[in-house]
Amino acid sequence: MSSKQIADAPVEVVIVILPESSIMSLASVLDPMRAANRVAGRMLFRWTILSPDGQAVLLTCGVSIAVDGLFSARAAGDFLLVIGGFNIERHAGKMFTASLQAGARNFSVVAGIESGCWLLARSGLVNGRTATAHWEELEDFAMAFPDVSVRADRFVTDGKFWTSGGASPTFDMMLHMIRQRFGSAISLDVASIFVYDETHAATDAQPLVSLGRIESLDPELTRAIRLMERTLDRPLSIAALAMRAGQSQRRLEMRFAKALGVSPGIYYLRLRLQSAHRMVSDTRLTMRDIALRCGFDSLSSFSRAFKNHYGESPLKLRRNHDRAS
Repeated sequence: MSSKQIADAPVEVVIVILPESSIMSLASVLDPMRAANRVAGRMLFRWTILSPDGQAVLLTCGVSIAVDGLFSARAAGDFLLVIGGFNIERHAGKMFTASLQAGARNFSVVAGIESGCWLLARSGLVNGRTATAHWEELEDFAMAFPDVSVRADRFVTDGKFWTSGGASPTFDMMLHMIRQRFGSAISLDVASIFVYDETHAATDAQPLVSLGRIESLDPELTRAIRLMERTLDRPLSIAALAMRAGQSQRRLEMRFAKALGVSPGIYYLRLRLQSAHRMVSDTRLTMRDIALRCGFDSLSSFSRAFKNHYGESPLKLRRNHDRAS
């Protein structure tokens, strides 16, 4: 990009945010652009925040976000960023889908963030393309949209259509956008403002567990945990897990005790139950399907383990969650 192009009018960004979205996803969109304007000393990005009905949006944390107006097919700009969260069926009806489908042609890039990828897929915009979703929903997303090539990458760019799997990958995606439009120096300056190590590539897989420093301090432990993540539906014995992770069972048990304070068996079960908890709360899958997806060979053993861990049965948790929604 020439210096003249860089000095031209700011990049016009339209952000569409749905109720029950994450404040972290919104911040991962807004703050990199704000910081880019700051480090450049001029307005590189200018944005407008819209909602499906033009009303303020209540986020999952209880914070209400004022918007600049209603999203419609007439919206136009350089980038369209669609942020979704829970219960998108309730917040984005057929009229919104039609507006998104028609309005997408008015932008050079259209991105779906968290559940925003579902909205792009429902509108048919990513048919025949590659996309990602949050790791909790990858399997369901792939089943719902067989014409979309689904990858477990942190974020995916396929032509003008981009998708991001969560708040942290969205930050990576925005740094990619800044780097693409204004160069690596500004992108690195933005990352530095947030003390953010720009170490993730778009194609890095989304982990189920964020291991932080453990990943560099104990790669053998990390390898075992990643194996656990990949086998929640068909859990390995601890002996088999250790063998596949390239270490003895005793050594593996010592690693878990030192780093996490629990045995590998307890940690493995906790991962399976956490996955089950998300499915009970956030999907309409039957309890039997959830049990199978989380590696339990019977509904009774699943319910018993779930109640021991969470203090209530999965059925009771779903009823309580439904009443609160």
